Amino acid sequence: MTTTRDPLNAFLDYPEVPVASAAEGPLKGLSLAVKDIYDVAGYPTGGGNPQKEAESPIAETTAPAVQALLDAGARFMGKTQTDELTFSMMGMNAHFPPPVNVMARERVTGGSSSGSVAAVAGGLADIGVGSDTNGSIRAPASFCGLLGLRTTHGRISMEGAMPLAPSFDTFGWFARDAAVYEAVGAVLLGEDTHSEGLVRPMRIAELEMRLFGPEERSAYDAMLARVLKRFDRAPGFLALPGDLEELFTCFRQIQAYEAWGVHGPFLSQKDRDLGPGIKERFAYGRSIDSATVEAARRRRRDFQADFAALMGPDMVVILPTQPSAGPLKIATHDELETYRGKALALTSIAGLLGWPQISIPLGTVHGAPFGISLMGPAGSDRQLIRLAADILSAA
Repeated sequence: MTTTRDPLNAFLDYPEVPVASAAEGPLKGLSLAVKDIYDVAGYPTGGGNPQKEAESPIAETTAPAVQALLDAGARFMGKTQTDELTFSMMGMNAHFPPPVNVMARERVTGGSSSGSVAAVAGGLADIGVGSDTNGSIRAPASFCGLLGLRTTHGRISMEGAMPLAPSFDTFGWFARDAAVYEAVGAVLLGEDTHSEGLVRPMRIAELEMRLFGPEERSAYDAMLARVLKRFDRAPGFLALPGDLEELFTCFRQIQAYEAWGVHGPFLSQKDRDLGPGIKERFAYGRSIDSATVEAARRRRRDFQADFAALMGPDMVVILPTQPSAGPLKIATHDELETYRGKALALTSIAGLLGWPQISIPLGTVHGAPFGISLMGPAGSDRQLIRLAADILSAA
């Protein structure tokens, strides 16, 4: 897949089909890479699995959210790699060479939006469209030193996208530049439905405890200090209403059950040659019964109500995006799975709530990018983008 056009294994080598964009618009002159879960007219939608790609019809229409970017003047560059059926967070698809993280070449890009983040970090595209079910925008953004927003669940249409877990799936994108990020947000998000200003910073000790070690703690504290300069008051603390591991189990059960519901018919037809880890996650989803998932969904509703009761409308939560830098590419499968378990518990909170969270590229650790996040109430997406831009401009 590596070519002179794409030395980063970011783009898929589909035959090029012209994709029209508007001659004028707020995104004129900006190039666009699109994760291969979104329909683009003239292309298959492979979802990171060669058999899925082979059986995929050529799309006749483009996913509405992607079409909105084209209609705003963005220029389509191609479809990008994704982790297999999007059910991973490392960007190491067994069927394709791994995308290159130009900011830390010995480390993973993160996934499942791996190709889009590699393309943007490497300067091959200005905007990289991805998706976030449980960190697939936030983790790659942190690993590769980019801005990345998990949007409010349901705020941007996922029509024309291959789902994974529909009650968690969200649209997202990467950019190197805050002005570009804001321009895309203006096209896709409209006006925020959350009108209260986010002026009261809050911390959650249980989430900060996910940081791996003293180097991460030191780097995080430095980022935290820079974020807090944006506010005119000291941060408060919220107590997470529930045990983090128990909440993550709730998330995993719902996600895996929904993932099997989406992909089970495809996977049950014959051996799909799933890569390591992917097969086991779908097997876990297949094992979950309806009583278990209904209990998990009740727990999610209770958590949403409990958290909303604690969170004032003017509060914004500051939290680690990931527990450390991206793992090394030479890490063993077991090491990657250990990282994944710790990291995904951290990212599951915004997913359970359905709230927006933006990762801001403010720090480094172990010589690699390391992000910090802001999480706000549902409908505060553009406020979060503006806060991130303000923080970056003052950094």
